[in-house]
Amino acid sequence: MTTAYDVKILSTGGYVPGDPIDNAALEKLVGPLPDDVLAGIQVNTRYWMIDPATGEHRINNSRMAERASRQALERAGVEPDELDLIVVCTATPEYTLPGVATTLQHYLGLESVAAIEIRGACAGWVQALDLARRQLADGTARTALVVGSEAGSPILAPLFLDKDPARVRMRDRLTLYTFGDGAGAVVLRAEPVGQETGAADEFAFVNACVGGLRKPGMEIIGGGTDVPQAEQLRRRQLIQMKVDVAGTTEFSPKVFVRAIQEMARKDGRTLGEFDAIVLPEGNADYFADEYGSAGLPAEDIAALSGRIVENLADVGATGSAAVPLSLDAGWTSGRIRPGDRIVLLGIEASRYVYTGLSLTWRAPLPA
Repeated sequence: MTTAYDVKILSTGGYVPGDPIDNAALEKLVGPLPDDVLAGIQVNTRYWMIDPATGEHRINNSRMAERASRQALERAGVEPDELDLIVVCTATPEYTLPGVATTLQHYLGLESVAAIEIRGACAGWVQALDLARRQLADGTARTALVVGSEAGSPILAPLFLDKDPARVRMRDRLTLYTFGDGAGAVVLRAEPVGQETGAADEFAFVNACVGGLRKPGMEIIGGGTDVPQAEQLRRRQLIQMKVDVAGTTEFSPKVFVRAIQEMARKDGRTLGEFDAIVLPEGNADYFADEYGSAGLPAEDIAALSGRIVENLADVGATGSAAVPLSLDAGWTSGRIRPGDRIVLLGIEASRYVYTGLSLTWRAPLPA
């Protein structure tokens, strides 16, 4: 007889590096943005792992992942050696190899554990969470740590360091004002379904890439194997982040609408029946005016009001860390409570991937 397992999230953890960099401080470094553009970005503060004055690294990606992980483990009352599985998502690792997942394992002092890494940016952490959930649900593992960590500031530093702020290009300022660094984590545990646990929670999962034939909405070029190293060294920047602002503004609302509608259908609920929708980077508010034209009915637009959980204004766009950092903020603030039916929704712009997972939140408010 096959054993059924009930999987639940025990806790969250979050970490952002250094002191907050507000827009006034950033303006002195990289120049101003027009007020209407700044309002559209919605970011008031962000955190960078580099010293913004010198570009020196004060921490790295794997150490940020460790900080968030240790907080989540402490809140859960779980020791690192209880972990059977670590799944990490990042698009900005220190090295091609070894990966952040196995480096995090090393930092946690674990000789042996299953360690998996996903490179999925804003959508990848939800993919990582579902992968871990499935391994716990089938008995492969009992306790898992799922981490999203992003270190984008080292890529951004050459855009402004040693430059007159007035000479920083406007499109580069747009990127600099948008992105932040950080890490978020959750601890999951599986228990055999029985009298104490009751029925296992029902999860619903959606995942698709809907921009396979489109121009990439975002690219990080350099440091890979696209051309010979000598040719890479002749580029204006060794590693460059490129954002198709017009393309993402036009297409991202359609991706969001498709994702949230599919998520509701898969879960068997209307949007108004969810208690919280954890959505990275404020996409819902940013594109609210475009929802109708993208196909979202008026009643669904109204249902989103008051249900979106995000923290873009406080931490910036944090890629792989966006969903777990938003979830951490929602749980620790009391916005997400036991019994809430929630959606974790990730959307990324490089090829327009969306991924969503719905679940019933059961962790009590943290002490």
